[in-house]
Amino acid sequence: MAVQSVEAPAGVREQALPGYAVAAIREDGRWRCTRLTPEALLDLDAAITELRELRSTGAVLGLLDVDDEFFVLLRPTPGGVSLMVSDAVAALDYDVAADVLDLLRIDLPPDDEALDEPWPEGDLAILADLGLPADELEVLAGEIELYPDEQLAAISRRCGFADALAEVVDIR
Repeated sequence: MAVQSVEAPAGVREQALPGYAVAAIREDGRWRCTRLTPEALLDLDAAITELRELRSTGAVLGLLDVDDEFFVLLRPTPGGVSLMVSDAVAALDYDVAADVLDLLRIDLPPDDEALDEPWPEGDLAILADLGLPADELEVLAGEIELYPDEQLAAISRRCGFADALAEVVDIR
């Protein structure tokens, strides 16, 4: 996948990362998906702002597939935002993952203690009301045989928006 140049905030990489940022919106029992800007992969605040601007009476969910390394789920709530990162160790190398841990008030692991296995962190029940219980999301996030886009495709199938997601990204 080609890397695109974007205007990045200070302290953030100067180029967009491979992957995708998508909003899944459920209104009147139907799902639709729309792409977020490439900045959403670099800057968590940009992703949150874009999701909040999608005002909806139903569920709004952000899905970030970052550089084929990890994924982030975001869900605006009246009091803030629910977050989940599939591998907290990614915060050692990616600003957006570090921002997730900052908002969750979770410390980064020391670089020399980075885990070999994925370390899912955050609100694992973020999709429970959409049909994916916390324990199943944790197992899916820890599945080392799957790439993040494959994990997000499985999540979309389980929650019922696989077709809508497939319209905006090439999912497996």
